[in-house]
Amino acid sequence: MPVYQLDTNDYWFPPVSEALTDPAGLLAIGGDLCVPRLLHAYQQGIFPWFSDQEPILWWAPSPRMVLKPEHIHVSKSMRKWMRKMQFSVTFDHAFERVVEACGGTVRAGQTQAKSWITPAMKAAYTNLFRSGYAHSVEVWRGHELVGGLYGVALGRIFFGESMFSLADNTSKLAFIQLAQKLQAWDFVLIDCQMHTQHLSSLGAAEIEMAEFQAYLEQNLTHGVDSRWELVIE
Repeated sequence: MPVYQLDTNDYWFPPVSEALTDPAGLLAIGGDLCVPRLLHAYQQGIFPWFSDQEPILWWAPSPRMVLKPEHIHVSKSMRKWMRKMQFSVTFDHAFERVVEACGGTVRAGQTQAKSWITPAMKAAYTNLFRSGYAHSVEVWRGHELVGGLYGVALGRIFFGESMFSLADNTSKLAFIQLAQKLQAWDFVLIDCQMHTQHLSSLGAAEIEMAEFQAYLEQNLTHGVDSRWELVIE
């Protein structure tokens, strides 16, 4: 099957059913990272993911790793750690710093930082943040940023993008606090994109694309949500 070449003059995407099986989930190439195109992509279950010096690649993998906020798993050891922790958590207080830290994180099995959070991606998600659609969770040790995550919120679905941890358990803490806050706000799903053991340990599971798209059709809106600017002590 072909990989579709996108036109920069409109925001059309092919149906996600056209995504390749090898590489799994690759749907289209090209276009740009402007806010309207990114919003249109997320509404259909599509996200950009590409390395520096590559063209923009768009993905719609199936199965999809997701978490219902009420299913967040907090282990006994994590609960004990959270009771004793010396950290504070904020939302939307340091978005650009979180994205930068996620881009500088060396993942398991790598010798250097993952390169897909390119300057173009940083600029694109900063524009989404300034438009009110992208959000961050920050974990602080005093005035030091030691963990966090960022993603995009549309309607009652949060699309997670990346997380980082510079101290034990801080990315887990960010994700747990996010899930608990989203549950309180009546969100129905966190999109985790692809399977990792880390996410699985926190309660995320895989669903087929058809089920994921049903969630999208029933729970998406374009409205900007103003509830994110708060501090959790």
